[in-house]
Order: sequence, then structure tokens, then C-alpha cells
Amino acid sequence: MALNGDFSIEVLSEEAWLLRFGDTIDAAVNARVHAAAGRLQAALPGVECVPAYASVLLRFDPLQWIDIGAAAPSQRLHDAVRASLRDAAVVVEDARVVTIPVLYGGEHGPDLHDVASHAGMTEAEVITRHTAADYRVAMLGFAPGFPYLLGLDPALAMPRRADPRLNVAAGSVAIGGMQTGIYPQALPGGWQLIGRTPLVLFELASTPPSLLQPGDRVRFRAIDAQEYERLAATGDSDA
Repeated sequence: MALNGDFSIEVLSEEAWLLRFGDTIDAAVNARVHAAAGRLQAALPGVECVPAYASVLLRFDPLQWIDIGAAAPSQRLHDAVRASLRDAAVVVEDARVVTIPVLYGGEHGPDLHDVASHAGMTEAEVITRHTAADYRVAMLGFAPGFPYLLGLDPALAMPRRADPRLNVAAGSVAIGGMQTGIYPQALPGGWQLIGRTPLVLFELASTPPSLLQPGDRVRFRAIDAQEYERLAATGDSDA
């Protein structure tokens, strides 16, 4: 699949453009987004590329694209973007795999019962299906380090809560529509909470600050309360 096919360039400001590859939550579109972001980041030094579900935000200093006697900075960048993506194919590279341990249900997953009822399953079946899927980090957003994960079993899809919570604990693993996410900090939120991980998703002092990065593969692993406490106390990423 070529990268230079159907995408549009939307000018947001003198220092920011948005490349749109579609308008849906789709794994194939998201693969194009990540491939394009990687290629542009490598080909255009000084241009920051931020991937989302179906778009890439470009942030840049227009002064770096001034060339006296040549085309205007915006035209030079436009040509460079098109040239960088021309004839390039989407290559699915081996992604980093991160295993997220999760204590499902109980006080850490108060909506697991409702998700099970909505899906017509037992809570154990929901856990089995949730841990069996292979997820990919489509984007980070909403809050620093919050991963939006593609790959949820369609049978587990469930609308967001009608009454969002004012405080969702850090590490909460949740379902919102056709997506799974993990709350990196204590935040308000309306997703269905099915469990919690003891891992720290976002730490400003770390490099990079976010445990998960766009394009990473994610697997969930069910743990018991004893292992949850051990991992929370030691800070281990996983065993």
C-alpha cells in the first residue's frame, strides 16, 4: 500500500499542519499513519510528527524552511512532505511488545460485571477474551501517556458510562466503545473499568515519560491480588 495515496494537508497555523489519511478508527489507516510519521520524522529533521488514529500532526519552525531565492517556506515543506511519502510502501515492522499485568474485577474493576452482562458472558469469559487479544497502541491522547488501543474483541465493546466518574484511579484498565485504554494518572473518565495494573504508565522523570509508545503491541496478563501488591511495591515492569 503506498503512503502517498489519499491524504490531505490541512494548515492549522504557520507552525503546524495536519496530514489526514482518513476519518475512521481503522487498523489499516492507523498503520499508514505510523508508517508516514516514522518516514517523515527520519526525512525531515526538526519537524515533530505526532500520530493519531487517522492523522499526523506536523509541528515545525517555518524559519528553518526559508531559502532566499527559492520557493516560499510553506511550499518547500509541502514539496518535502510529498516527496518523502512518494512511492513509499507501508512496511509493518516488528513492534515492541509490552505485557501489562492486570488485576481484574473487584474494587479495581467495578464495571466488569456490567461489561459481562452487556456481552452475555461470565466475568471469567470477559477476562479470557480481553487477555487473548493482541492490541496495538494507535495513539496517545486525552492525558499524557493515555494509550488508545486497537484490537478489542468486538464482543466486549460497550458504550461509555452515562455518568462519568470524577476520579478514576491511575492504572485503571477500561473499555470505551470498541477501544481499550489505561488511565495513566488519577483522572475523571467515563470508560467502563474492568481492572487495574500496578505499572506506572507515565513518569515525567523517565525517558521517554510514557511507558507505552504509538505503534507498540500490548498484551494483557491476568494476575491475582498477591502479585499485584508485589509489583506495586517493587515497581517491576512485569515478570
